[in-house]
Amino acid sequence: MSQINNTHVKNYRKLITINDLRKKIPLSEKAEQTILRTRKEFFNNLEGKDNRFVVITGPCSIHDTGAAIEYATRIKALHDRYADKLLIIMRVYFEKPRTAVGWKGLINDPHLNNSNDMETGLNLARKLLIDIAELGMPTATELLDPIIAAYIAELVTWVAIGARTTESQTHRQMASGLSAPVGFKNGTDGNLDVAINAIQSSMASHSFLSVDDDGICSIVQTAGNKYSHIVLRGGSGRPNYHMEDIEECENKIRERNFPLKIMVDCSHENSAKNFQKQALVVRDIIAQKKFGNQSIFGIMLESNLNPGNQKIPSDLSQLKYGVSLTDGCIGWGETEDLLGFIYENL
Repeated sequence: MSQINNTHVKNYRKLITINDLRKKIPLSEKAEQTILRTRKEFFNNLEGKDNRFVVITGPCSIHDTGAAIEYATRIKALHDRYADKLLIIMRVYFEKPRTAVGWKGLINDPHLNNSNDMETGLNLARKLLIDIAELGMPTATELLDPIIAAYIAELVTWVAIGARTTESQTHRQMASGLSAPVGFKNGTDGNLDVAINAIQSSMASHSFLSVDDDGICSIVQTAGNKYSHIVLRGGSGRPNYHMEDIEECENKIRERNFPLKIMVDCSHENSAKNFQKQALVVRDIIAQKKFGNQSIFGIMLESNLNPGNQKIPSDLSQLKYGVSLTDGCIGWGETEDLLGFIYENL
């Protein structure tokens, strides 16, 4: 036995390939048309051809696919009702970056018991994204693990690269090859330059190592993704959505000659990590829009069927339905009210 290799690795478990998972859970024509149509709508928005306000709303993380379908059904009704002014996209997050340790999301731990049954997680994630797309509802997700990205990125309308990974060369390269538009969040310290640099990097062609759809380690060459933009989420204990913050971000974008497109995440430090303050951020953004702002094209909300959050209980039967396992979320009633407010005031 080698004394210099895999000394801290317990085991390897073979995983279903991307192509085999696609065969097992095929993409329907209706779901594919939803993804193609809504990506085109988002592209048009970034190009100034579609002036609807983008709202990405949904649970901080998905742990119950049944509850996710109920949310998708409800938000689809608002998506249709407000379609002339709003482009509503459902947030469907399967991976959660942890500051230290904790539950990593549905794909990594679908049974909520540290069994790390990732193959089951991938099956659940693929089926859920297809089921939501078949409702005609577009979805958004954060891509954290580049291998997981290869399994699910084809099924979403919009992708986020989080504050912890925006500075990562690996994620910038990955974004350069994605077929969906990508939002890069500013750094956890509030630094805008890391996101601006990420946008520039993702727009360029890259060559890097990854796996192909048959699971073979391959050299990937990308063409670059021109549909990248910044997402402001606050940092270092302060928000960055106020008028002076937006102006600073606009100036940095102009210096690079990028399209003047800014999305604001109403959660995280923009709401002082208090889900109940997301509405204050929304109202401020809408006030800026009414005052004439042209650069803010959308927002993100953490919203669920029921408000707040919960820890994973030892007895899983005690889980509260429709309540987040990660960041606190506003409930459905407040979500309806906020979307109605946005629609009426734009």
